[in-house]
Amino acid sequence: MEIQFINRATKELITERPPGEDLLRFLYGNPVGEALVLPIAKRKFISDWYGKKMDSPSSVSRIEPFVSSLNIDMSESEKQIDEFTSFNDFFYRKLKPGARKIEEGLVSPGDGKLLVFEKASEVNSFFVKGERFTLEQFLEDEKLAEQYKDAAMAILRLAPNDYHRYHFPYPGIPSPCHEIGKDYYSVSPISLERKFTKVFTKNKREICRLKTAGKGEMLIIPVGATMVGSLNSTFTPESPVKKGEEMGYFAFGGSTIVLLFDSAKFTFDKDLIENTRNHFETAVRMGEKIASE
Repeated sequence: MEIQFINRATKELITERPPGEDLLRFLYGNPVGEALVLPIAKRKFISDWYGKKMDSPSSVSRIEPFVSSLNIDMSESEKQIDEFTSFNDFFYRKLKPGARKIEEGLVSPGDGKLLVFEKASEVNSFFVKGERFTLEQFLEDEKLAEQYKDAAMAILRLAPNDYHRYHFPYPGIPSPCHEIGKDYYSVSPISLERKFTKVFTKNKREICRLKTAGKGEMLIIPVGATMVGSLNSTFTPESPVKKGEEMGYFAFGGSTIVLLFDSAKFTFDKDLIENTRNHFETAVRMGEKIASE
């Protein structure tokens, strides 16, 4: 399986080569890797251990090769390579003020590859591997799942080379985050293609309810992944936030942010719907419009 996505600006089809691709194929596509190694790799202590390694001062030596091999644009970063104190300090780097334009409508909460579904139930027609995905499994809350059963759903996948801070996609008043899940499956397309239901119903995640003016309530759900030791919120609950204001950051590894909202209040952009229906993710940037009001 080739990992391909659409460059939204140029409409080009791009082939992605994720770091550790061969290992991921072994873990998620090989019976030996899946049976013997994956049960260990997904556990929290592995991500915590690796996270501590990436916090050590000696990890700065990994930054320059990582930037070079993945062609990361450092011109947007507040700090430059020689100013970081650890690999994680680089990994969840901040952008320079004004580096991103916050557009009209509902915007992307981060940089990454996006899938959009006008109804959350459509996810099962995209990831077809026998086991059905349900909101009740994902949210671990029967009443909340019933409330959002007809909601629109956006899934933003952050690759290791992406900017790893995430932001509010719309203004409102956020609730405290409710933490659920405990595992750390990879969120690479290699694992999603084979283990989608497990990734989104077992991985550690936080549910934040954003109350908006006139658009109802929206759920913002950061999802951890292999080698992401923690989800780190940086906002103040129950205090108003602006669109584009920082919400939190992920430590080392790939990650995901899921949005659920009233499909009658926002309409996804047509190119995003079309790309998803054609089984392609779309590359978007934080602050870029993904749905109209």
